[in-house]
Amino acid sequence: MRAAAFTELIGPDGVSVIDRPDPEPGPGEAVVDVDACAINRHDLWILEGESTMVDADELPFVSGLDVAGVVRAVGDGADVDPGDRVVLCPNETCGTCRFCRDGPENLCEAFSLYHGGLAERAVVAADRLVRLPDSVTATTAAALPTAYMTAYHMLRRADVGPGDLVFVPGATGGVGVASVQLADVMGARTIGTSSSAAKLDRVAALGLDHAIESDDPDEIRAAVSEVGTPDVVLNHLGGAYTAVGLDVVRRGGRMLVCGRTAGSVSEIDVPDLFLGHKRVEGSTMGTQRDLERLVGLVASGEFSPVIDATYPLEETGAAFAAMQARESVGKLVVTTDD
Repeated sequence: MRAAAFTELIGPDGVSVIDRPDPEPGPGEAVVDVDACAINRHDLWILEGESTMVDADELPFVSGLDVAGVVRAVGDGADVDPGDRVVLCPNETCGTCRFCRDGPENLCEAFSLYHGGLAERAVVAADRLVRLPDSVTATTAAALPTAYMTAYHMLRRADVGPGDLVFVPGATGGVGVASVQLADVMGARTIGTSSSAAKLDRVAALGLDHAIESDDPDEIRAAVSEVGTPDVVLNHLGGAYTAVGLDVVRRGGRMLVCGRTAGSVSEIDVPDLFLGHKRVEGSTMGTQRDLERLVGLVASGEFSPVIDATYPLEETGAAFAAMQARESVGKLVVTTDD
């Protein structure tokens, strides 16, 4: 089978299409014919050599978390059947720690993520597969797991509901777009930022209520305050935007942090935090039940995930170059169609 492997950790030029043996399922596993696999900044960090997960000794490395396709073969004890159309929940958990027992599963002490979807076939844990209704295509489904699960889980943890005001710095990336769309589904209003007016126009068409064209923290802080006082901040950027989020969120409000695109270290005003009774919570991915709910929302027409572009497997490097250039709005999806 063909696989788009990372052969050098140097960025998009480090992707090569190689041949690998077809996988065979073990007990509890399934082999999926991959129709589509979305890429994420998580993959790009590995490809750029910025992740501690993968080093040169593990090359060639096949990444890809967000797998959708058709079950090809199953091992003993698998609870799916050949021919089932499925999307993978990429969570990997130990199943035995107290967090796996009590939930939610993404608190698992050994939490990790699946890799291997940027290939024609992938062997996965069968119990992590979610069946797809006929109305949901593989390309659409592949856009859901990482970005939309992450956004949906944050919105649920923050108890976002009708009329709430949600601030989304960096509203034009994968998690940002997902946050805007899903907040709209929940009846909330949104404020979003980007340095690109064209990108903001596209997100406004998806339900963004207030657009701020800036990447300057001080300008953003002032502009958000002119709109109103957010109840919730969904922060996938980190860096300086953490302080901005805490400054603008209401007394007793909450900020969920799920990423570090703008920096892995943030400075905050501690007195404002405790005197304002504000909450800051870390959040990683979501749960398999979250993914099941998202598939249901798409099937019922509540929303459709935004896909900026699709790329054939041979052009996986070009997909990562587009992500690196930050020109896209929404998800980039690799497909195996010839």
